[in-house]
Order: sequence, then C-alpha cells, then structure tokens
Amino acid sequence: MKYAKIYLPILLLILAKLSFEQFALTGDFGSAANPIRLALVPSQEAGKILTSAEKMMTYLHDKTGYHFKASMPANYIVAIEGFGTAKVDIAMITTFSYILANQKYGATAALKVVRRNGDTSYGGQFLAHVESGIRSIQDLQGKRIAYTDPASGSGYVLPKAMLRKYGIKPGQEVFAQRHDNVVMMIYQRQVDAGAAYYSAPDKKSGEIQDARALVLKQYPDVADKVINIGYTDMMTNDPISFRRDFPPDMKARIVQALIDFAKSPEGKPVMINLYGIEGLLPATDADYDGLRQMLKEQGMDVEDLVRKTKK
Repeated sequence: MKYAKIYLPILLLILAKLSFEQFALTGDFGSAANPIRLALVPSQEAGKILTSAEKMMTYLHDKTGYHFKASMPANYIVAIEGFGTAKVDIAMITTFSYILANQKYGATAALKVVRRNGDTSYGGQFLAHVESGIRSIQDLQGKRIAYTDPASGSGYVLPKAMLRKYGIKPGQEVFAQRHDNVVMMIYQRQVDAGAAYYSAPDKKSGEIQDARALVLKQYPDVADKVINIGYTDMMTNDPISFRRDFPPDMKARIVQALIDFAKSPEGKPVMINLYGIEGLLPATDADYDGLRQMLKEQGMDVEDLVRKTKK
C-alpha cells in the first residue's frame, strides 16, 4: 500500500504525458499530422492518377488550409471498406461502389462528375475483337468474357444485368481489375469479348472517349481492332463521397474548392487526366436510386457482389 501511494501518482503522470504526446502526434483533423485521406478508384494506371491527385490536393490545401493525403486502393472494395475502418474520409469512387459504401457505412454523395459533351450519366459497353466474328450481345453465349471488377457499375454490374436480361450465359468470366486491362485483353485475343465503360465520341472531333481511349498510345489502331457490339443501360455519373460523420463545415469548404478547381484553368487539364472529368455538380443520395432499382429488378444482391470482390 505504501508503494502504491508513491508510484501511483508517478504512473498517472507518465500516462498523461503519453496521452498528450499521442494527441500532439495525431493533431487536429485536416492538419499535416492528421491529413484528410482521399481514396481514388483504381480504374487505370496508378502513377497517372496519383500525379493528377497531387496537383488537385495542392490546390485544395491552398484554398482550404487543410492537408490531404491520397491513395489508390488495390481494388474497389478496399476503398469501400476504408469508410468502415477509418482509413478513408473522401473517395472518388464508381457509382456502384458508392451504393455499397452508402449501404454499409453511410457514406454520402456530395458531388457528381460531368464528362465531355456535358454528360451526367454513363453506361457500359460490350467490346470484341474485329476478327472474332462477334457482332452482337447475343453472340456472347458461351464465350469467354472479361469484366473489370465486381464492384464496377459499367465494367460488371450493368453488363451482367444486360446478359441476364437476354438470357445469355458466358462460357467463362474473368476479372481484369481495370478498364484498360479489359481492352488490352481483347486486343491481344486473350478473351473473346469484354465489358468496360462507354462515353460518346467527341462531338467536334469524333475521337473516341470510351475505355479504348485509355490504350490509344500503346495501340494506335485499337478503335479498328476492338469494336463495340452493344450497350448497357445508363446510370448517374460517379460521385465524390464523404464519410458519414465528416465535419459539415469542412465538407462545405472542400466541396466548393473542388467545384472551383474543376472550373479553373489549372484544374481543367488535371481533372480530365484524372478521370475524364469536365466538371462537378452537387449530388444527393437520391440521384443513385435508379441503379438501386435496377439491381432489385435484376435480382442482383449487393452483398454477393461484395463477396465476389473480396475473392
């Protein structure tokens, strides 16, 4: 008891010191020691995305005073799970990934992407090699098909729903993780066909803006060798989402800074390089009810898609 009276106060002082040091190390949310964590969807080559993100974060820091840290998770589900493990504060994720993040962890959509031609919605497409003989969705019966990721709306969910609608059963299905990988697998004849995002050609120049554009430098003749054979239904463009308990005042400042960046001379080329983003508009969760209804009508279970992604 005598020793307890001597050492207990000392122990409490040590614990208090450690707690203070830990607090100082952590810092206020948005500080250099505790930055706002931004997750970026892994739809294409990591270096290109992260380089663009660094420029965007520099602008956001200058406008808001907050510090940011970007990462590109290995796949869609890691980004989604980040909302539940306190590793993600803001995410630029796909439409379907958002629905999962909202359903599981209460993530909320704040902005939606505007793409070329002013498009605020998008869909998927089926692609095949010109020499495969495949010319329609009906020709995919029994074929080997590549998708991107089970949590990708345009690269799996919408295409899969379309196949179910027509009663088509592929012979084999593989996941290539990224849209550019799907295009390359078709180009190299590793698969019979594949599904990836669709965006209409530029109205003025006529140049392609869909997933094939991602590999134009590597395969200049990709538009001739990899052809479109069908489209999926459309859905609202990808959102920028915030974790459920993100401080409202900070959120408002960041949202406005993102909108301003997308409009600015320095921001426009960065956003185009990032995800082909031409602008940003306010969004609400209700904007994504159409996809939820489609999933329900097609009997596609969200949790089942999550399990497939984790495999």
